[in-house]
This record gives sequence, structure tokens and C-alpha cells, in this order.
Amino acid sequence: MKLAEALILRADLQKELMSLKNRINQNLLVQEGEKPSENPYTLYDEILLKVSELEGLILKINKTNSNYITSNNESISDLIVKRDMLGKKISILKEIAEEATVKVNRYSQTEIKIFSAMKVDQLQREINKYSKEYRELDTKLQGLNWTIDLMD
Repeated sequence: MKLAEALILRADLQKELMSLKNRINQNLLVQEGEKPSENPYTLYDEILLKVSELEGLILKINKTNSNYITSNNESISDLIVKRDMLGKKISILKEIAEEATVKVNRYSQTEIKIFSAMKVDQLQREINKYSKEYRELDTKLQGLNWTIDLMD
């Protein structure tokens, strides 16, 4: 199995777990004399099996990410951290740029003018630069995921 396939399977398992949890919640309480439409104990047993399957899969994914070394002598885990930190920088800079562009209405000429202490155009250039780096790194990771075999 390729790493990309394992990542898709992980996402599917996580969705299945949420669905099972919701189905249990819908069948926890019933009126006296009624029966739930699904047995919550059976659903609970399914959850335990899926959690165990997910755990094994995540261990294999993490092992693969940590042990596979790219041509630049970086592990997949290293690249994921770099991508995630680029995403964090982008998110923070976007929030700052948004706050810096807020207009303060003045109701008379005597009110104090408010100016941004940071240059929004410069912030936007940095956002664009980090966004490009993020996209390139994410594309590299996506490509690698389809070439790397999942480790046991």
C-alpha cells in the first residue's frame, strides 16, 4: 500500500468513527417500552475495532514519515512540520493584515487620525511568498505520498 492510500484510509476511518459515535448517541435514550433502532453495544464494539485499526494504521504512517529520507536528507515528518509552520505563518499574517486594514471612522476633523503601524502591502507580499512556498511543499508531499510504500 502506498502512503497516500494509507492517508486516505486514515481519513475514512476517522469519518467512520464519527459516524458510529453519532449513531450510538442517537440510540442511547429510548422511551420506556421501545427499543433502539440499532444496538448501541454492537456499535460500541465496532468503534473499538475501528480505533484499533486506526491505531495500527497511524503507527505505520508515522513510521514511514519518520524513516523515509528524501534526496534533500529530510524526512517526510520534517517536511510536514515545515508545511504546517508555513500554514501557521500565513494564518497569523492574514489576521494581522486584516486588522491593519480596518478603517476607523472619524466623525469630525478634530478627532485623532488612526493609522496602521504595519505596511499592509508588505504583509501581503509576505503572505504571497509563504503561500507559494506552502503550495510547492504540499505538492511535493502529495507526490511523494504516491511513490512511498507504507512501512510495517
